[in-house]
Amino acid sequence: MSDKARSYLSTALDLMEDKALRRDDVDWDEVRRTAFTEAGNAQRPGDTYRAIEAALGRLGDGHSSFYDPRKATELHGDEQIRNPVEGRALADRLGFLSLPGVQGSEKVYQQYVREGRNAVAKANRPNACGWVIDLRRNLGGNMWPMLAVVGPILGDGNVGSFVDADGKKTVWSIEKGSPRLDGDSTGWGTSPPVGGGSAPVAVLTSRSTGSSGEAVTVAFRGRPYTRSFGEDTSGVPTGNAQHRLPDGAILNLTEWKDADRTGRAYDSPIPPDQPVVDNLGRGGSKDPVLDAATQWLSEQPGCS
Repeated sequence: MSDKARSYLSTALDLMEDKALRRDDVDWDEVRRTAFTEAGNAQRPGDTYRAIEAALGRLGDGHSSFYDPRKATELHGDEQIRNPVEGRALADRLGFLSLPGVQGSEKVYQQYVREGRNAVAKANRPNACGWVIDLRRNLGGNMWPMLAVVGPILGDGNVGSFVDADGKKTVWSIEKGSPRLDGDSTGWGTSPPVGGGSAPVAVLTSRSTGSSGEAVTVAFRGRPYTRSFGEDTSGVPTGNAQHRLPDGAILNLTEWKDADRTGRAYDSPIPPDQPVVDNLGRGGSKDPVLDAATQWLSEQPGCS
């Protein structure tokens, strides 16, 4: 193996051993021996990619990933594939917001937040007494634009946190409708609260709700007058950090569990408060999850 390839592989493995959420569950001597054996006589960084991907798999978190330089460039490009943020007013003065995942450049995120806040305003005519937040098709991406859209509905205050392998917490909060991380602004600008930030909320989840979609789910856990409906989430309610390697590749490493405002941490599928089979996309013409959510909302203070 060349010195360049050896150094590259060592850098990636050092990052995993130092920062991975499940670092204490791994036999690192064995992981390193296996990785260097798999890399063989690698001469270039690209020759070690498969060994790095295999080492990430041995972490067992189901969320860490590796992007080669080409994919890393695409990850932060202006091109995106996502569903639109949809907002509409339902019967009985209920607001509906369908919040998809989003991944892309800063330009993409700014567009998403503008679109999302416009959707919230549209759904809030006239003033909604309660809200449906539909996360069933949210596969993940960047959680901060998502929280910037739902922040005015969530209400100000602490809404969750990241918890690392040592138990250290980094708090998510909402201030004037905008998300913050340990008190620092995430740069999305303020947005006035909707319904005083305390209107009842029904959160819809499915087996497709993943990653940052699960982070938004967690942000609503423990909130007063809030209930979730649907199916268990996909099972990766964990936070990743992106580490840029010397050739431009990205090691996307799972480093935190998501925790709700009560302090409960999650690293597996999140069950809904009220299980309902989700038949959207499975040939069903009705939406029993939405029906159950609107029925519950109609019984809440201000909506009954």
